[in-house]
Formats: sequence, structure tokens, C-alpha cells
Amino acid sequence: MQDCAKASRSLSEEDRGWTRRAIDILEADGRRSADTHLVKPDFPGLKGISIYLKDESTHPTGSLKHRLARSLFLYGICNGRIRKGTVLVEASSGSTAVSEAYFARLLGLPFIAVMPRSTSRQKIEAIECFGGVCHLVDRAGDVYQAAQEIADSKCGYYLDQFTHAERATDWRGNNNIADSIFRQMTGEEHPVPKWVVMSAGTGGTSATIGRFIRYRNLDTRLCVVDVEGSAFYDAWQSGDMTTTASGSRIEGIGRPRVEPSFVPGVIDEMIRIPDAASIAAAHVLSERLFRRVGGSTGTNFMGVLCIASLMRKQGEAGSLVTLICDSGDRYSATYFNDEWLKAQSIDISGWRSRIETFLDSGEGTLLDVSQKDRAGDA
Repeated sequence: MQDCAKASRSLSEEDRGWTRRAIDILEADGRRSADTHLVKPDFPGLKGISIYLKDESTHPTGSLKHRLARSLFLYGICNGRIRKGTVLVEASSGSTAVSEAYFARLLGLPFIAVMPRSTSRQKIEAIECFGGVCHLVDRAGDVYQAAQEIADSKCGYYLDQFTHAERATDWRGNNNIADSIFRQMTGEEHPVPKWVVMSAGTGGTSATIGRFIRYRNLDTRLCVVDVEGSAFYDAWQSGDMTTTASGSRIEGIGRPRVEPSFVPGVIDEMIRIPDAASIAAAHVLSERLFRRVGGSTGTNFMGVLCIASLMRKQGEAGSLVTLICDSGDRYSATYFNDEWLKAQSIDISGWRSRIETFLDSGEGTLLDVSQKDRAGDA
């Protein structure tokens, strides 16, 4: 414990030199990769409603979490918690850990990811490819304590995305995800989106978007979509932030507890999306983009379609924006595997048909977002 206490004292000249070099490396990565494409597919049935997808899968580590990981590293370094040789530990469902392993390798730091045993093999292999070590636990709710215990045992630093996500990002601008979206929308037919739709994992991205909308005084609303087995939706409805749940089958989003980075006060609407609908939406969108997207993107897309359906009923035109969170290639053994779907008792055929009909004709019922329990009519 003496070594841990010593490590927490003021920076030496060697530490300061390492810190300056580390920040230079992180800022260089930011200049190369912070912005991503804004994709605008054409859906014949949605005349007057433009849907945009910000493609975060094109980051060097393949997901939206690349932004978060860089912010978490900067946060830890600038607070004096990450120094030369610091052992880094994270609790994750996969994508954040992949991105953190990438940055740990850039800075020459050891990295340990604590993840549920159900995490996709592709994510585990990606972490190991970047030099990280994976520590697997049986239950999603066990990742927090295990990560803290490992960090303590090694005098390391627990990055703790679920606590630090909402505070590590400069939500006022600085090319964060919200700033990038609204700048790219400037020249579009409807430059100020009616809604931005975002799923919740840590809650940090929705917090950044919601705060930015208010800070810039924009006439845009934020809809957060949640999934089965997640605590966020019920907590938002009840106001009880101690709500717990079983955990999500959609990797990267949904949590068994309400994470500290979840900021309900910036959210205008929440919709709970059935897992079968999320996966069906991922399949349909993948086919129309000619490349696979992941389950969390399917959840986002389904949420957008629910809002689009409500806009059509109300005779509204405008733009809707959501994110492509990561590539569906990471889920070839799960969401795009018929045997896995059968083992999970997930039948996506009905949802696929409804989604395709809606995209092509604008007709049909998806989820009734006018009801108090938005998943009630699923």
C-alpha cells in the first residue's frame, strides 16, 4: 500500500515529461479520427422525414466508444491518476474496452478489461490484439467490484466509464459527438433535427447530447431508447435511480443498474425497445446500407422509426438523427446467427416485416409511443 500512496503524490519531472508526450499522442489521434460521416439513406415511405445516421463505426477501434475512451484517458491523465507504467483497469461489455486497449497500447500502459463471460468473441480477440488482458465474470453486475479490486491489488487506476463518462467529455463543444452532428447538419434541408435518438450504455453520450442541445438553445428534443433487462427506462419513469434489472442481451447498451453517468433531466422521451425489434432493425438496416451494423444500432434505428411514425401521424416533416454505434461484424456469432437467435427464443421475422413495410410505404404499426409504457404494445 505504501507504493500506492507514493504514486498518488505530486508529479516528478519524469512524470511531467511523460504526461506531455501522452497528451500529444491523444490529441494527434483526435485530429485524425474525431469526425465521422453522416449517412442519409433513402426510405421511400418516409417522404418529408429525413433520417441521418452518424457512422461511429469508422473510428480506428470501430465504435462510438473511441471518443469516450480518449476522453477517459485525458481525464485520468489531467487529474494525475494515469502516469508512466500505471496499470489500467475497466469494467465493460466490450466496445469501450477495445478502444481503451488501443489507447493503452499507444501510451505503452498495461490494460485489463473486466467483462461478462457472454461478451462476443470478436471483442475479446480485439482487446487481446491490442495487448490487453481480459478478465471474465459470470454476471454483468459483477464487473464493477471485480474491476475495482483488480485495480486496488495492482496499485492501478480504474477508468470507470460508468461514473466518469458524463464528466470526462466537454459537452459544450470541442468537436464532441453533439457538436459534430449539428455542424454536419448545417447545410441540410432541415438543419435542426426534430429529434436526436440515442441508446444508453453508460448514459454519457445522451448526457452530452442533451446538455449541448440546451446549451446551444436548439429546438431539438432527445429521445433515449432502452432495451429489455435494463434499469434505465423504469428509473426514468419512476424517478427511482436505485432501480435494478437483470441485464441486457444487446451488448454495449442497457445496464443492470442506473449508472452514475445517466442524467435523466436532459431527456425529453424514452422508449423501451424489445430485443427482437432491435435485432430485426439491425438486419434490415444492414441490408439497406450493404454492410452490417450492431444490435445497439438496431435499437437506435428502431427508436428513430417509432418517432418517424409519430411524426407521420401528426403530419410533421423534419430530420431525425441517430448513430451507427459499431459494426455488425462483431456479432456474427450472435445477432446474425440463426442458431443463437433460436437458443435465445428470439424470432425477428414479424418485426422485420413490419419495419420493411413501414420504410417502403410509411404504413403499419411499430411501437405505440403515445402510451405510458412504450413497450406495452410490443
